[in-house]
Amino acid sequence: MFAEFLQYLFSGLTAGSTYALVALGFTIIYNASHIINFAQGEFLMIGGLGSVMLMQYGLPMPLAIVAAIVLAVLAGILIEKLAIERAATNDIVPLIIITIGASLFLRGGAQFFWGKSIHALPAFTGNTPINIAGATILPQSLWVLGIGAVVVCLLAWFFTRTLTGKAMLAVSHNPNAARLVGINPRFILMLSFALAGALGAVAGAVAAPITLTVYDVGVMLGLKGFVAAVLGGLGSPLGAVAGGLLLGIMEAFTAGYISSEYKDAVPFVIVLLVLFFMPSGLFGSRATERV
Repeated sequence: MFAEFLQYLFSGLTAGSTYALVALGFTIIYNASHIINFAQGEFLMIGGLGSVMLMQYGLPMPLAIVAAIVLAVLAGILIEKLAIERAATNDIVPLIIITIGASLFLRGGAQFFWGKSIHALPAFTGNTPINIAGATILPQSLWVLGIGAVVVCLLAWFFTRTLTGKAMLAVSHNPNAARLVGINPRFILMLSFALAGALGAVAGAVAAPITLTVYDVGVMLGLKGFVAAVLGGLGSPLGAVAGGLLLGIMEAFTAGYISSEYKDAVPFVIVLLVLFFMPSGLFGSRATERV
């Protein structure tokens, strides 16, 4: 019984780490602009599918993954420079709609160039399961958990120890005051899209050996990342991580103890409950703004 519980826990933590990275991308852009970037899932698709395709062109896996992350960063910058910035509006709703359009464009482009086939990225260190107290975990799951933890630590260092990170925090708290002390909110917004692209691509690359990857893989994973961000408190990095892990664990236990048919329904039930009973999430600000 304990081994079964542990098995579901390992599965939930693996999925939850991926959701947490996607949720962090949502959080970073939301803090910089209050925009909900619904193209975040497509950054994940670029990370996974781009790595597979670049390996087919002869690049070794580490270089292929790095190049795919760079592609996602460039995609994020282009969305901000060519769409968000050119919209020249402070109204949030049109900007969110622009990100939905960007998502459709990236997904269509991926389908055109890479087709509808499902691809698998090779596991980083083999597929021999590791036995822990009667439960098994794949080495790739440890990579997902480890890289997720490293990314969170690097982000914490970036936001607390670097001037650029502190500038991003300043813009998230008060854009007007930040502008008065010489911080350019437009540059910070572009940087937030670039950083969100990198986070999504990292999540896509490390998860691809487990989840496989295809042109529309970012749709569901992006939505689950958004639910994780809402659950933790939209705008809270700590909440994004906690929300992602909780969502992954709840999904795994639902699939294991109830039915796998309800697994994908869990995120949407959760977001409805959160919006009804705790709209600011677990770690979000208790003050809400109506638009």
